[in-house]
Amino acid sequence: MKLRPRARTVINRHAWQILEAPADDHNDKRTPRQHRGRKPRQRAWHILEAPTGELPAVEPTAAMGPQLPDEATVHLVLDLVVRIGEVQMASGAGASDVTATILALTRALGLPHCEVDVIFTSITVSCHRGSDLPPVTAVRVVRSRSLDYTRLSDTERLVQQLLRNRISTEEAYTELHRITNATHPYPRWVATLAWGGMAASITMLLGGTGWASLVAFVISAVVDRVGRLLNKVRLPFFFQQVMGGFVATLSAIAIVNLEFFPLDKPTLVVAAALTVLLSGLSTVSAVQDAITGYYVTAAGRTLEVVLMSAGLISGVAFAINVAASLGASRTPAPWVPSLDALNLLIVVLAGCGAAACFALASYSRLRPLLVAAVAGAVGAFAYGLLTGFGASQILASATAATLVGLGGGVLSRRLRVTPLVVAVSGITPLLPGLATYRGLSELADGGDISTLMGAVAIGLALAAGVVLGEFLAQPLRTGLGRLERKLAGPRMAGPLDPGRRLD
Repeated sequence: MKLRPRARTVINRHAWQILEAPADDHNDKRTPRQHRGRKPRQRAWHILEAPTGELPAVEPTAAMGPQLPDEATVHLVLDLVVRIGEVQMASGAGASDVTATILALTRALGLPHCEVDVIFTSITVSCHRGSDLPPVTAVRVVRSRSLDYTRLSDTERLVQQLLRNRISTEEAYTELHRITNATHPYPRWVATLAWGGMAASITMLLGGTGWASLVAFVISAVVDRVGRLLNKVRLPFFFQQVMGGFVATLSAIAIVNLEFFPLDKPTLVVAAALTVLLSGLSTVSAVQDAITGYYVTAAGRTLEVVLMSAGLISGVAFAINVAASLGASRTPAPWVPSLDALNLLIVVLAGCGAAACFALASYSRLRPLLVAAVAGAVGAFAYGLLTGFGASQILASATAATLVGLGGGVLSRRLRVTPLVVAVSGITPLLPGLATYRGLSELADGGDISTLMGAVAIGLALAAGVVLGEFLAQPLRTGLGRLERKLAGPRMAGPLDPGRRLD
């Protein structure tokens, strides 16, 4: 940052005159005591008199501040960075990530003094232009949120190009417009099949087989299409959650009582459908914002999660009451099989499939999908192993999520995959859908809320574990980068250091 030099100020000496007392009369023959008595009267003459004539000639003071581009460029850069932040916020990124991205972009694009304020629904960026010009402020409102990880990954790639000066601001603005207006990489029916596949995988992870997985696939696919129709008529998402929980629970109860399929564990069908409905909530971002000090944004995200979860709970409770009024019996609590080598293998494969299906339903490309599948397998293996040795579900969930966050933070950037995609997809199979349904059943029977609060604790443990793993990954990522640079030579051509690391 270059500062403009301060101009020298030249002031006329006679601008402010000091009136002096009359000269002493040397012939005055007074004693020293009498002279000391006159000192107060002499000090009274030493006063400042404002000039009554022409004002002093003062050169104008030079402005202090950074040297910025022209005003049109400043407005273009600010509009570009707030639009990039909007894409990140809409895709579930944390407020600290959005703030760091915007500050890095403004510095790289010639605006070194900027302040960023990110809350749940808006992004504000103010550029300081020195002492002689007012700051320029840009505001962007985040009106809609959607899970499109291809859009997020393309935006991350654009940010890297801007930081490395591989693309101009005008070209980046055009590219961002193309990214935000592009259609999804897959048709909508592919996402519907992916949600169904995720429900079937979670049913297998919880111990279900055969018909239970097929029924869970069909019910989740139907719930997704119903939610799609309700979204077209712009029904608020809260009521979509209510309808999803109602359709999933009532369908499972109807299948059990009408005996369409021989379901040995029908509750797993409801649990899988509830896990699918819980997977789109921004629990990880809410915990990350709370830990990093963005409390307003964390409060907004937490309220959204609570409200959507309340809608889901309302739908399930409504379906249970409707079934009871019709004389239908509720689905019984499932029996959880003991852990052995075969069951652990099924858990790992199911976790891998569930994470891959979630990434596919969120419109991820092939590389992020494969990385997410590996993260889901790691998380499911750690969870199954710990629960098999008697650990509590909260401890097992937190440990598994920490491993997912650690692995995603270390390897995802080297594989050119956004860490958020890996983290959210990896913990999705572990969401407490079964504990949520059990808690609702106990709440309806005797008013016991302990199981439902346990489900809340599992969700918080998963989110906190992912954030902790990302924090632990930072020093490891830096150390791996140094080791990579040490082992990079000797080289016959090209630079030894490929460039400054951005992470």
